[in-house]
Amino acid sequence: MSEDNGHEWHRVMDLDGLPEGRVTTVVAGHRTLALTHHQGEYGALDNHCPHQGGPLGEGSIENGVLRCPWHGYDYDPLTGKPPPPFDDAPSCFPVEVRDDGIWVGVPPEEPRQRTVADEMVETMVNHGITHVFGMVGHSNLGFADAMREAQERGELTYIGIRHEGAASFAASGFAKLTGRPAACFAIAGPGSTNMLTGLYDAKVDRAPILALSGQVPSRVAGRGAFQDLDLGAAFNDVARYSATVQAGSNGAELTTIAIKTAIVERDVGHLILPDEVQVQASDADAGEPDGRIASRAIAPPADELERAVGMIAEAETPAIVVGHGSRFEMDPVLALAERLNCPVFTSFKAKGAVSDHHRLGCGVLGRSGTPVASYFMNEADLLIVFGASFSNHTGISEYKPIIQVDDDPMQLGRFHSVTVPVLGNAAVTAEAMLASLPGSVASADRTDLIADRWRIWRAEKERRVADDRGEGVSSAAVFAALTAATPADAVMAVDVGNNAYSFGRYFECDRQAILMSGYLGSIGFGFPAAMGAWAAAPDRAVVAVTGDGGFGQYMAEITTAVKYKMPIKHVLLNNSELAKISKEQRDAHLDVWQTSLHNPDFRRFAENAGARGIRVTRREELADAFAEMYVQPGPVLVEVLVDAALL
Repeated sequence: MSEDNGHEWHRVMDLDGLPEGRVTTVVAGHRTLALTHHQGEYGALDNHCPHQGGPLGEGSIENGVLRCPWHGYDYDPLTGKPPPPFDDAPSCFPVEVRDDGIWVGVPPEEPRQRTVADEMVETMVNHGITHVFGMVGHSNLGFADAMREAQERGELTYIGIRHEGAASFAASGFAKLTGRPAACFAIAGPGSTNMLTGLYDAKVDRAPILALSGQVPSRVAGRGAFQDLDLGAAFNDVARYSATVQAGSNGAELTTIAIKTAIVERDVGHLILPDEVQVQASDADAGEPDGRIASRAIAPPADELERAVGMIAEAETPAIVVGHGSRFEMDPVLALAERLNCPVFTSFKAKGAVSDHHRLGCGVLGRSGTPVASYFMNEADLLIVFGASFSNHTGISEYKPIIQVDDDPMQLGRFHSVTVPVLGNAAVTAEAMLASLPGSVASADRTDLIADRWRIWRAEKERRVADDRGEGVSSAAVFAALTAATPADAVMAVDVGNNAYSFGRYFECDRQAILMSGYLGSIGFGFPAAMGAWAAAPDRAVVAVTGDGGFGQYMAEITTAVKYKMPIKHVLLNNSELAKISKEQRDAHLDVWQTSLHNPDFRRFAENAGARGIRVTRREELADAFAEMYVQPGPVLVEVLVDAALL
């Protein structure tokens, strides 16, 4: 670029780059121009037709005039003047043919103006939003530019995905791992509706998310314009809070409310961003978090605590059940268990909240669980439940005496009556219970019996590891090898299907954090959620565990992992079938129908995308494959051909 005569000059093309009689699109700084070559001369016009903004550089020169490709309006190719009597011409810029190419002079650019989008993005950053997953498009460009500015300042990380559903799943995975919101971002119409499934996943699993929707310009909204949908109505059910940022709105305050709703309600906050409002000038202050959100570390009422402690002191075989809601509060809960020497088991969503190697840990309860946990559920004379939602999949016995602890009053006795509902933070309440217990309690030490039950279950697992019908590797073998190879502090995002049931049953947790689509049970969750986990914890090993059905829904996101150098380790169980559905059809005494899958060679697919691909066909190959998976840099996919019958 050079400057003279009040113009900034930009070299836009080689001397022989544009044949006579042609027009093309070039860029000079931030301006897009239509460059023409007509009768031996060059012209440079603003690329936007004055009528509808049609791209003149995509038009054609016909009979000596430049024709707009959108509606056929004509202009002089060199000056931009239309035929008389019209005078609505696009801007025309000087052109010079120099020794090194074609140069165009444009006015100096004005300094970038702070916008409503900047105001909102600054508010997001102030409230702790560090990552946004999304797709940039024509109705969210102003907001995207504000995020670009924030990223250049080092305040925000933007990750561009291949499908907006992956963006919302990634944000959900981020939120489930950290308890903090991430954001997902899309254009109007289909871009925003694509986010709905991942947002519902976050909603029903109580994970905070900020959703950002571009919207068509206000002047055409509601008139059936291109991609014009009533996004407020579309998001009405999934979003606890949804607002449109109108001209004159307090963008910072609406952003603050959306983020506060996400955090406090553990739900979805949603903002709709009309195209023209995003780029309106703003000198308003960004929103600040101070004084907006109170601590949730609430203590239980004294009478409820006293009654609960009395029951705990008298119970002979109490057991503690841990749900997903207490995953960040485990130290005091385990201290209470150790005082009582009682078994601790978890819901499937809370798998890993207590180590399977802890002397009191019994694994997962329910349909995806261990016989260790179910044994002690049956033996318990009191259940002390922290942060669990009593899903029918978990199978907490409602006929037993139950003390339920939750910081959300609506969760207490949600599905049925409990003996003592205790409103309080899990950690604060467990500490209060421990401090209030008398010197001696009736609970017997169950440590040895827990160890015995684990010995029985592990012996059975070993027998299942050795099962081989010659039709693929058994799930027990896969997860035995994965248990041995996986770092103790890894994050593991597990998809829906037989792979999840087998993972819950066979994988033994140390300190791994487990992410899954719980109440929604959405297939396709695993790999995008692993991307969100990597964003939240880039220094930890991140593992996606999926079936071929689940990964098939978001296969393109492996290219996202390659682009951003996400070292996600992906264990793909391939049986060329929606095997869980086949099983359900058989259980319902129906024919197996339309559950077979036609798959690519996933190993080669990964390699074509730029990742490392490994294929396992025999049990004996598992240990080496997983060892290689963890030492290889970047994303790695291990495709294991499994036997659908050996769950």
